[in-house]
Amino acid sequence: MIILDFEKKHVEEARQIAMANYKEEKDHVSILPDIDTLPDLTHFADNGLGVVAFDKGKMIGFLCCYKPWDNAFNSAAKGTFSPIHAHGTILENREMIYKRLYQVAAKKWIKHKIAYHAIGLYAHDNQAVHALFTYGFGLRCIDAIRPMNKLDCQQCDDIVFKEIEKKDVSQVRDMRRMLSEHLGESPCFMCSTPQYFKSWIERAERRDSRLFVAKQDEKLIAFLEVKDNAENFVTEVNGMINICGAYCIPKFRGKDIYSNLINYMIMTLEADGYERLGVDFESFNPTASGFWLKHFTAYTNSVVRRIDECALHN
Repeated sequence: MIILDFEKKHVEEARQIAMANYKEEKDHVSILPDIDTLPDLTHFADNGLGVVAFDKGKMIGFLCCYKPWDNAFNSAAKGTFSPIHAHGTILENREMIYKRLYQVAAKKWIKHKIAYHAIGLYAHDNQAVHALFTYGFGLRCIDAIRPMNKLDCQQCDDIVFKEIEKKDVSQVRDMRRMLSEHLGESPCFMCSTPQYFKSWIERAERRDSRLFVAKQDEKLIAFLEVKDNAENFVTEVNGMINICGAYCIPKFRGKDIYSNLINYMIMTLEADGYERLGVDFESFNPTASGFWLKHFTAYTNSVVRRIDECALHN
């Protein structure tokens, strides 16, 4: 096996490997859409951070990533991310191929002072998951999917469900703040400074999304936000809508209120031709993980490794 820099001449063969890997995951998660075209890989060749593996003249795998950015995961470190279409290997000896690819790629990334390494993997690709787990990665984010049909739950006769207009999005600002506070608690520790929260909520209120709420006695007790795209190419296909914000006040959890809110959203949007519903969430958020994995099927596991700062100075 030889490892080379990823170049433009490798793009088409790498795309074929990435497509084959997606089809493997679709064999496990049949609700995933049929995909004819993956996002272009050319810019990964341009940034000089990718690698490709060959054996006896045949490409057997590749690993690329985005240009690094500062303050990854609200830290002081630079980070990068390799999405699910930016890497892949043949099935035979996959675990070892991923280990060698990462070993060489990580050396490049460290030279660019990138300390946070994040890679999106397919949830059922056990060889890839084990390879990176062995090399110091841990699970952080999950993408999941389900058909656009109702959840099985008991009706909540004393709860009012409705969609709110764009001009009224500030109504859920307090609940967004509660969500942010929840994510800052153990075991999530996704803490936000007041300045970061202010900029985040301004972006959230400007984005092109639809908001649904649950009320009891005119008081908001839960909200659900959806939009047409999310964190990977699967979420951008026609007929898929994605949950991008969700919260329920703790004392109202476990009473099927949130399931009914999702069902109300499904009934409202079913005339628009949506066939699939997606969601992404942090694996270390027990409230979210417990609920979403009960009703959705995971198809990605995004794993993260934080490199010790001493490596950046060698």
